[in-house]
Amino acid sequence: MASTIKPAGNQTFFGHARYVVMSNPVTLIAMSLFLLIIIIAIFGPYMVPYDPLASSAGNALQPPSWQHWFGTDQLGRDVFSRVIVATRLDLIISVSAVAMSFVVGASIGGIAGYQGGWLDSVVGRFLDTIMAFPLFVLAMGIVAASGNTVQNVVIATAIINLPFYARVARSEVVVRRQAGWVQAAQLAGNGPMRILFGRVLPNALPPMMVQISLNMGWAILNAAGLSFIGLGVRPPTAEWGIMVAEGAGYIISGEWWLVLFPGAALMIAVFTFNLLGDGLRDMVDPQRRT
Repeated sequence: MASTIKPAGNQTFFGHARYVVMSNPVTLIAMSLFLLIIIIAIFGPYMVPYDPLASSAGNALQPPSWQHWFGTDQLGRDVFSRVIVATRLDLIISVSAVAMSFVVGASIGGIAGYQGGWLDSVVGRFLDTIMAFPLFVLAMGIVAASGNTVQNVVIATAIINLPFYARVARSEVVVRRQAGWVQAAQLAGNGPMRILFGRVLPNALPPMMVQISLNMGWAILNAAGLSFIGLGVRPPTAEWGIMVAEGAGYIISGEWWLVLFPGAALMIAVFTFNLLGDGLRDMVDPQRRT
């Protein structure tokens, strides 16, 4: 009697992911903070005690209290509500920009590395041209030329992150394109694109996981920096960079909470993504499977 064996691919992956998280305290902390950020981004706007856009002149610049946990800003808006609501927008900008740059950059770099020749040279020079500019200045130029909307901030952030993924993907593909299992796939009749996207690039994911995590933090910082100088999201939208920019002028007069709380939220988000990279790499690396 023949017995059937159920595939355990998903069980193996999730079991390994659980092992990676539980065996490394730093990864556990980073994953916990990441899940907290996700929960706040999804449910926070529905749970805040005040409307983040509602102003009240009589409540302007009140310090933190039981009524307003993070105090109020110069227009009487509740800072706690604005910090919570801003989490969703900043996370959307970060995830969208990184996903766009990852997909486009990995595809361009992978194709260039696999094909080689003149295509590899042209792509290399194009990436060198982007990297020649200070990246934040390049983002400023793109947003200033196209308009300071959320969509343009995402596109600008994706463009400046593009070379990182393209270079990593190219280097990983160049190392693997002459491997025995790639030649076996060619002899089996698989086309170049099927081999590249179905076999070679998935094996290049572990080093790119660290880059994705770091770029998530950088994308949040870039969006906040653009908003700080007036080229990002427009007021009165709740966004961490705008809140820091609006509160910076009140530090001297003693209203420290206007900068402290949105700045702390920004710091925690970037800190979380920076810590998350190594854990993500260990999760997707087949050589580290337990």
